[in-house]
Amino acid sequence: MFAVLKTGGKQYKVQSGDMLKIEKLAAEAGETVQFNEILMLGGDSVVVGAPLVDGAAVQAEVIDQIKGEKVIHFVKRRRKHSSKRTKGHRQKLTLIRVTDILEKGGDKSGVKAAIGAGSVSAVAVVAAAPTAKPKAKAVKADKADATPATAAPANLLTEARGGKADDLKKISGVGPKLEGILHENGVFHFDQIAAWGADDITYMDDRLSFKGRIDRDNWIEQATAFAAEQE
Repeated sequence: MFAVLKTGGKQYKVQSGDMLKIEKLAAEAGETVQFNEILMLGGDSVVVGAPLVDGAAVQAEVIDQIKGEKVIHFVKRRRKHSSKRTKGHRQKLTLIRVTDILEKGGDKSGVKAAIGAGSVSAVAVVAAAPTAKPKAKAVKADKADATPATAAPANLLTEARGGKADDLKKISGVGPKLEGILHENGVFHFDQIAAWGADDITYMDDRLSFKGRIDRDNWIEQATAFAAEQE
């Protein structure tokens, strides 16, 4: 009888008594471990998992913790002042002997599961999950609620005085689109813009499609000059 097990990202076909070198396990020499990821069982009849065979397992004895053959990694970089580097590596492995293949009952055997040396249990991952994000959202919401809205300018109108608005396009940076937005927000005359203070500018700036333009293009000074020409 044989089994195909999966461990360390690799698949192995094993039989009872086989010696195997696999990716390092978190186990000491002499311990018995159990592999629960069984992809297929073979013998008198073949059982293929979907993807695993339910209840099947392979038990093995840990013989020793060893290292694989040394691998030389040589890197040479062209056009980098002939830079080159040589590195050696020996993969850490676990030597095991397969002792038993279980067709069923592997989930109730009580034998220690074979876990890779670098694995982290799901319980540890859940316990370490951060829980501070909801608080951060709540703090942001409180800050937003605590920020008072800037009041609208007191000199806004529902329509132009005398039914005739000033040509606001004379102000540098104001085109037909911005003039229309100003009209929608109750601004029709140069003297209205000339009378704006800092809070009024902040309020109107939020409603324009180009923020910062009022100060950048000196609307207040221009509007004051045009309003004086009309007097």
